[in-house]
Amino acid sequence: QVQLVESGGGLVQAGGSLRLSCAASGSIFSINAMGWYRQAPGKQRELVAAITSGGSTNYADSVKGRFTISRDNAKNTVYLQMNSLRPEDTAVYYCNAESTREVYWGQGTQVTVSS
Repeated sequence: QVQLVESGGGLVQAGGSLRLSCAASGSIFSINAMGWYRQAPGKQRELVAAITSGGSTNYADSVKGRFTISRDNAKNTVYLQMNSLRPEDTAVYYCNAESTREVYWGQGTQVTVSS
């Protein structure tokens, strides 16, 4: 089992920045990749960014050039640096971890961007 705890959400004005953190614990040796998803009201959950155990990254087109995913292996933590935030980035952001057999989710953290 893997437990994920997110932090760092909040309210920010358009153009501002936030950094989300996701701390993993438990069977972290089994994790192949971690990422961030988001879900806005009335919309499906979508991938924002992901990073593999080897460090390869993948981003949604809508956040390329604005968001950066990174990981600190010593702290078992993944970060999402979000710059130039837009009102359309408003959503609940979920941390995700995938092993060969399981997919794990955090509890979610709200990000609200005011115009």
